[in-house]
Amino acid sequence: MSANFWFFLIIGLILFDFVFDQVLGFLNSKNWSNTVPEEMKDAYDPSEYKRAKEYKQAKDKLGLISSLISVALIMSIIGFGIFGMLDDWVKSYSGDSFIQAALFFIVIALASSIISMPFSIYGTFVIEERFGFNKTTWKTFVLDKVKGIFLAGLIGGGLLWVVIYILEYFQSGYWYWLWLVIGGFMFIVNMLYADVILPLFNKLKPLEEGELKIAIDNYASKIGYPIKNIYVIDGSKRSTKANAFFSGIGPRKTIALYDTLIEKCTTEELLAILAHEIGHYKKKHILVSMVISLLQMGLTLFLLEFFLTIPEIAQALGAKSISFHVGIIAFGIIFSPVNLITGIFMSVLSRKNEFEADDFARKTYDAAPLISGLKKLSVDSLSNLTPHPAYVFVHYSHPPLLKRIAALRN
Repeated sequence: MSANFWFFLIIGLILFDFVFDQVLGFLNSKNWSNTVPEEMKDAYDPSEYKRAKEYKQAKDKLGLISSLISVALIMSIIGFGIFGMLDDWVKSYSGDSFIQAALFFIVIALASSIISMPFSIYGTFVIEERFGFNKTTWKTFVLDKVKGIFLAGLIGGGLLWVVIYILEYFQSGYWYWLWLVIGGFMFIVNMLYADVILPLFNKLKPLEEGELKIAIDNYASKIGYPIKNIYVIDGSKRSTKANAFFSGIGPRKTIALYDTLIEKCTTEELLAILAHEIGHYKKKHILVSMVISLLQMGLTLFLLEFFLTIPEIAQALGAKSISFHVGIIAFGIIFSPVNLITGIFMSVLSRKNEFEADDFARKTYDAAPLISGLKKLSVDSLSNLTPHPAYVFVHYSHPPLLKRIAALRN
């Protein structure tokens, strides 16, 4: 297939992704009910519900502008062969493949950050501020960006060096070794996230002795799920929104409760939410998702090696010859339909898992406090109570709140 074929395919896929997302977003926005659903009238004040709709519209408008600019820029970059020009420059600067790839991705990352920065600032300090969510100071915002750049350079640079080394050492069949290395890296990050990475951005302190800790310990003992690491995370440092999550594997399992969650929920509601999270582990959801993700990664890397043997793909982006850094940009676009399909599959599986975790919490604890806790979290984040089914099918990893409540009541 000629370079022209790949060029028009890449442009077509970019346009398809943009139009597809905007159509789904439009349907989702129009599906927003003008009145508070009956189930939520005890939790949602009509004026607050109206504010939730305005919040969603403000975020959608910012997202549309950001997407339009991004699509216009990427199509211009491809159309004018700027990726090819950048490839020529890095190759003229150094003959080392790692240095070439590192420079290539650094330039792209810097350009992307410059373009996205105004939208990030507006979203945080205008939209989130207007609706009472933002607690991020300019100092925290800047430090987060600096730490993010540092981590990306350290971890991304290390991984890139390993990838380039494997590609040059094996020449062919390297996808398998990439799979082993990247899969192992993901496992280590998952296991050590709460101990190493998260403390760079947030303060974690052990949950103090008291009613909540005693209740958690008693529940965990009752279901045979010992928990050693229970932390409170300073989520209020950045936002008023509440959350909780599990992290780690095996003995490194960690529960992190946002201070905002503890502030807004009763002990019974917190226990029910934790029971839901424990349900994911008891039902092996975490393990199954990790296995599927690893298999998906193996398929992706296998196809990546195949695509990196086609010089016309690099030529479609303006490069004279194939290279890892140009090839992976083109592959990311060409592979997008497969990513869409696998993403939908993972979302369907995730929604099924959420129903099962809810049912576990209902059976081992109680449905009523979970329902009231979920309602508080929904109102707290001004979430859409009536999303369009098509949008849910493609994008939602969790079932819509009203469906979760109906399942818990039944």
